[in-house]
This record gives sequence, structure tokens and C-alpha cells, in this order.
Amino acid sequence: MKKITLSLFILAVLFSTAAIAQPQFNALLFTRTDGWHHQSISVGVEAIKDLGQRHQFSVDWQDSPRLFREGNLDKYDVIIFLSTTGDILNEEQQAVMEKFIQSGKGFVGIHAASDTEYEWEWYTQLVGRMFKIHPVNQTTRVTKVNSNFPGLERMPDSFLWTDELYEFGEEKVEGLNYLLTIDESYYEVQPPWGNRKTEGMGEFHPSAWYHEFDGGRSFYTAFGHMNETYLDQMFMEHIYGGIYWAATGKGIIE
Repeated sequence: MKKITLSLFILAVLFSTAAIAQPQFNALLFTRTDGWHHQSISVGVEAIKDLGQRHQFSVDWQDSPRLFREGNLDKYDVIIFLSTTGDILNEEQQAVMEKFIQSGKGFVGIHAASDTEYEWEWYTQLVGRMFKIHPVNQTTRVTKVNSNFPGLERMPDSFLWTDELYEFGEEKVEGLNYLLTIDESYYEVQPPWGNRKTEGMGEFHPSAWYHEFDGGRSFYTAFGHMNETYLDQMFMEHIYGGIYWAATGKGIIE
């Protein structure tokens, strides 16, 4: 009788552990580059894996585009482009990515994800705005313009932030919901890029946003150039909020 009771107890523990270990959702972390390769990618990968452990979601890291084949993405709920650059997917792989979003799944773009696939119009609309130019790393003041999005709950309404401060081109799609903006009066906007000149974006300089697109969801943040960024708890809460919403559609306070 004791042996039966012990066996039932062990089975109960095993089933309980298995239930607890089930991920909330599955994320594909993609870091392919065909241009500038950020040194912070490796730190970012480990930080996002840590987020997966902390918040109970699975993270599969992939640097090769070969996974973008029919059926291979079915198990994922969100794809994270971490500082990808350049032309990284062929037309067949692009079609697979489009079907993934159209099926109701999510996309998260971090930093140089907006410096990727300029000639793929659908992707530029998915991201929302594309990278144009940046100065050297400097400090600016960030303003939170939307408090209803997940991951921003403990972020101050205004704070100083040091990063590679992206300037963006025009909106590629209507309906972008802006989360963070930066103040150009705090830093020198003119980058030393030879003949490429800029006067900045002016009074409204967005750095993070989200929107629903083509049946799915998209979140983008421009921050994340420096290794140290991924050691910042506030920034990682910002990243997780985007991942959580993109993967589940949940978390926005109405």
C-alpha cells in the first residue's frame, strides 16, 4: 500500500512539474545580418533567453534563414528580429514570413531591425518606419507618450538615456501607435557621414511604437545598440512587454 501511495505521489509531482514547465508561448529569435553586425547581438541573445526563463516562454535562436520554409514556423507565436541588417531573406522565405504574420502571429523588431530589407515593401510596412541615419552614441531625454502598453508600467514619464539614436524616414503605413519619443535638443543630431546630412526629425522624434498589421501584430523599439542596454532592467521590461503583446495580443490597458 505504501509503495502504491509513493508511486502516485511521484506521478503527481511529475505531472505538476510538466504542467508548470509548459511555455506560455514560443518565440523565434532571429539575428541574421547582411551588413553591419552589432557586437551587442550576443549580449541581447542571452538577455532574451533570460527573459524566456523568467517569464516562461521558449526562445529558439536562429542565425540562418533556412528555417523560413513552409511549415517550419508553425510552432512559433512571435518572431524577434534582433539587430538584423541588410537583405536577409529571399523571395520564398519572405512569402513564408508574410504567411506567418497573416495567420495572426507577432513580430518584434529591435534596433537595427529597421535597417533591414529596405526593398521588401511589406516588411517596411510591418516595421512601420525605416532607419535613415544616426549620430554617435549620446544621451537624450526620453518621454513616454503612451502608458497603456505592457512593459511600460514602471518606466518613468521622462528619463535620460544613452544609446545610438536612430533617425527614421516617413511612416510606411498608417495606424502606428507611438510609445516613446526622444528630445533632439539634448544631443548633436548631425552625424559624421560625409555627404549624408540631416537636420533631425524635429519636435516629434519617435523611438518605439506598435501596430496591428496584415492580420498580425508588430512592435518596434529603436534602442538596443550597446551591450549595457541589455543589462538594464527597465529596457528589458520594455522588450518583454513588446514580445508578450506581439505573441499573445494581450496586455494593453483599455
